[in-house]
Amino acid sequence: MSGRSIFGVAEFGAAEVRGLRLMQALVVDDSAVYRKLIGDHLRSWGFGVTLAETGSEAWGILEQPDSPKLVLLDWVLPDLDGIELCQRIRQAGSSGPYVYVILLTSKEGHQNMLDAMQAGADDYLMKPFDELELKARLLVGKRILDLQEELVSARESMRRAATHDSLTGLMNRGEIVAMLLRELERARREHKPVSVILGDVDNFKEVNDTLGHLFGDEALREVGRRLRAQLRVYDGVGRYGGEEFLLILPNCDLPNALVRADGLREIIASAPVGCSGEERRITMSMGVAVSDCDGKNEVEMLLNRADAGLYAAKESGRNRIEHFTPAAEKGAAARARAKARKSFSP
Repeated sequence: MSGRSIFGVAEFGAAEVRGLRLMQALVVDDSAVYRKLIGDHLRSWGFGVTLAETGSEAWGILEQPDSPKLVLLDWVLPDLDGIELCQRIRQAGSSGPYVYVILLTSKEGHQNMLDAMQAGADDYLMKPFDELELKARLLVGKRILDLQEELVSARESMRRAATHDSLTGLMNRGEIVAMLLRELERARREHKPVSVILGDVDNFKEVNDTLGHLFGDEALREVGRRLRAQLRVYDGVGRYGGEEFLLILPNCDLPNALVRADGLREIIASAPVGCSGEERRITMSMGVAVSDCDGKNEVEMLLNRADAGLYAAKESGRNRIEHFTPAAEKGAAARARAKARKSFSP
């Protein structure tokens, strides 16, 4: 009965009863009697069960994805004993979810208990054991694992909230710029180009003014979905600010970036956005720039060049793409100066 789970389920951790996912427990014991005894108890208490006869077999199971996180482990095994297996579990533990280990043994004495704890066991139970005591120990282990899962989930939610835009679900400005910095560093090492596309929804103020902010929010969400659906797995897209979106295309030269940008522009404009019975065709203007990998103020320079291309696209009629040129960069500088003067005017 080695490495098998009840309910005929092959994937560890996947057993379900009446639609409820069961916590999987791995029982490691070279005694067929104890394997059956413990396995029967676990099933009656609502656990999924995976069985192993040797330490090496158990280690092979624990190395697989979605392996059990609750382990009942005999001390004396034919090959890799319980203490050695505990040590392996703890050495590998930093790279994955926590594994809660209850060591079962007929060895008596405080020193043996101390050795088990120092090896990484979470609990220690003498054979023969009382079934209610075993159940109590298992419930403690399950509670700890459940709490850990909740903490991991909360941490992931906090991390996502700190790095992603709440409206579109895309990376926020700080995270997409951080990705650009990482990709530029990689590009310098590998001597490959990185292209960026800075897109801005056309006439977005008019959309908000005529159709309302709820429609405007849905328009931004839909634009984000359409952009994200067309990217390669190693590309990036984020909400750069307001109705602006920044896309990062690693290992993409200018000709290919222009083709990609034009394809994205067409997809944005291909179908109207709908919300609350209203529909409107949304278009986007885009500026494209490619890195030259000189390493000096490159993030700022690349974003300025993409902004210059975007400004040129807006000036040329919108719903189009433009790439960086010195003339476009001068236009962007003039726009920045005009904005500065307006912000300080009475």
